[in-house]
Amino acid sequence: MRDVAVVGFAQSASVRRETDGNEVEMLMPILHEAMQQSGLARQEIGYTVSGSCDYLAGQPFAFVSALDAVGAWPPIVESHVEMDGAWALYEAWVKIQTGEADSALVYAFGKSSMGDLPEVLTIQLDPYYMAPLWPDAISLAALQARAYLEASGKTERDMAEVAARSRRAAAKNPKAQLRASADAATLIRAPYLVSPLRKHDCPPISDGCAAVVLACGDLVKKSQRKPAWIRGIDHRIEAHALGVRDLTHSPSTTLAGEHAGVGRAPIDLAELHAPFTHQELILRAALGLGDAVD
Repeated sequence: MRDVAVVGFAQSASVRRETDGNEVEMLMPILHEAMQQSGLARQEIGYTVSGSCDYLAGQPFAFVSALDAVGAWPPIVESHVEMDGAWALYEAWVKIQTGEADSALVYAFGKSSMGDLPEVLTIQLDPYYMAPLWPDAISLAALQARAYLEASGKTERDMAEVAARSRRAAAKNPKAQLRASADAATLIRAPYLVSPLRKHDCPPISDGCAAVVLACGDLVKKSQRKPAWIRGIDHRIEAHALGVRDLTHSPSTTLAGEHAGVGRAPIDLAELHAPFTHQELILRAALGLGDAVD
């Protein structure tokens, strides 16, 4: 296996609505910052891969226009994955492992504010059985949350504790959209959006982008920052269709964690992508992380 490190990173602020620029204008300063940190010249980037969502952009091949932010010269080897920047990073890591590239520029972007997000996300569902029912993302998450609470013995207060701790952490992050802290006792008194989910249990609609530069071998030595080495990585997915799996567990997360090295040594820091509060509880259980602390 080749040793691969993150040698550059940049992120825009996450905002409720980006009104001053389109996706290209959002990306350009972020890509320049990540490249500057890396210490690499554009011609030293062996692979470029992006993650975005055609549904959010409202057009097919939305990533093509965003390539204007990368630049037309020098010519690049480029790829794209739908939706998640983490998937783009994994593809870039695999590309470097094959020896076809020694470095990669990875970026992800999205403007969720441009349309009615619940309707947009519903269109992504199975077109024959689910989409015609028009279940929105909050309602589907509420079904999972209710099933999880009943199966696990956790409570809505436990979910509020997740939101309260996340808000406290966000208060230290100038890029975060929600930075106003609130304790669980206050949050739990808010009205439901869809029971058992309240507003604090759900993700805010955000516009933003991020970029990283990966490198291996001698290219890492050119970085202007201390490299963050990727010592383990795994990529898995579960069936997404409603009704085909137990929504209260995430076996793919458990397996991915085992293959990535979770459990071999104490975990100092875990950053989980959990749009809804109950999903953090599911992921923590799947990875054996126990209770979270600030």
